[in-house]
Amino acid sequence: MDGHMAPRMDLAAIRADFPILSETVRGKRFTFLDSGASAQKPRQVIGAMVRMMEKAYANVHRGAYHMSEQATEAYEASRRAVQRFLNAADEREIIFTGSSTNAINLVAHSYGRGVMKPGQAVVISEMEHHANLVPWQMLRDAHGIELRVARITDAGELDLEDLAAKLADGKVGLVAVTHMSNVLGTVTPAALIARMAHEAGAKVLFDGSQAAVHRRVDMQALDADFYVFTGHKLYGPTGIGVLYAKAALLEAMPPFLGGGDMIAEVTFEKSIWAPIPGKFEAGTPPIIEAIGLHAAIDYVEAIGMPAIEAHERALVDRAMARLPHIEGVTLLGRAQDRGGVFAFALDTAHAHDVATLLDRAGIAVRSGRHCAEPLHARFNVESTCRASFGLYTTPEEVDLLADALGQAREFFR
Repeated sequence: MDGHMAPRMDLAAIRADFPILSETVRGKRFTFLDSGASAQKPRQVIGAMVRMMEKAYANVHRGAYHMSEQATEAYEASRRAVQRFLNAADEREIIFTGSSTNAINLVAHSYGRGVMKPGQAVVISEMEHHANLVPWQMLRDAHGIELRVARITDAGELDLEDLAAKLADGKVGLVAVTHMSNVLGTVTPAALIARMAHEAGAKVLFDGSQAAVHRRVDMQALDADFYVFTGHKLYGPTGIGVLYAKAALLEAMPPFLGGGDMIAEVTFEKSIWAPIPGKFEAGTPPIIEAIGLHAAIDYVEAIGMPAIEAHERALVDRAMARLPHIEGVTLLGRAQDRGGVFAFALDTAHAHDVATLLDRAGIAVRSGRHCAEPLHARFNVESTCRASFGLYTTPEEVDLLADALGQAREFFR
């Protein structure tokens, strides 16, 4: 193959891997455009989790019997799969959590309260999901940390000049921003942001809940201090998320939760913490979910992240060629680098009514504020509909959405 040609996917074969995509809604083909909220699951993920429950389930790290040893090896193999997926330097830098939200809260508690000092600042942006906003408000109120908000442009891109101004006084301890907006689709210049943060003496956290699904992410290239993503958006199960953090930071941070499995020694007088990553994985971990996440990573890596990115870039181009030109449709954000997430408003109807009408056509989109109320206030809109693509989304489904939006405007006129 010519090295300059975009890699191609067998889209029909991929869609056949997802049982739910053969379902119908009110007699119409199911068009699922809500992968940004939670992606559908391929048979490979479903099968791996069922096999684990049927043939190899036991608690991990604790049993001196064969089945527990098997389960432990499978669980730790999942950690190594995540390490490979993120190109982390050390598998000990991978912490399993319940979600991206859990992972960010872990950093806010353990790094924010345990390492940062009152009077330091955390910088976020105007486009953050509530999961990367509320924990920092809680840290501000409980620990005396200043919370600074970097502006975004009318195009929905991070204002780098404003970020530089927020960093200028040297008081910022952490920059915590999205790698890809769950509303605007904006992909932020993560490597540049990390360099700016480090030059100002700050650490950097990226919320990769959306970005890790759509493109290759590399911790060595980004030089991220913290990176989070969640399994259920990456075609894996709910109930599992990932925190990547540099080993030196994890060593310096106190535990987030106390209990079994995160200790090396316990007396009534004191406890000694387990080495990382165990220090941050108290209690019975999400064993089956980790197996499902491993299967999901294997699945997308077998397709190839470059192929997935090329496919979704073509879908974005198709959507951008149609959606902004539909009469009455306003699209939030026009970032130059963006993924397959589109938030839009229709001038003749509320977002909930538009989503309901689209559902009658078999098209599933999200409506509301998408856990980003301040971002909607920034663009002076009450709520929006959001269409988000996955690796199984087809060009025809983009056209179905565009056609249905045109019909919806006529319906509500």
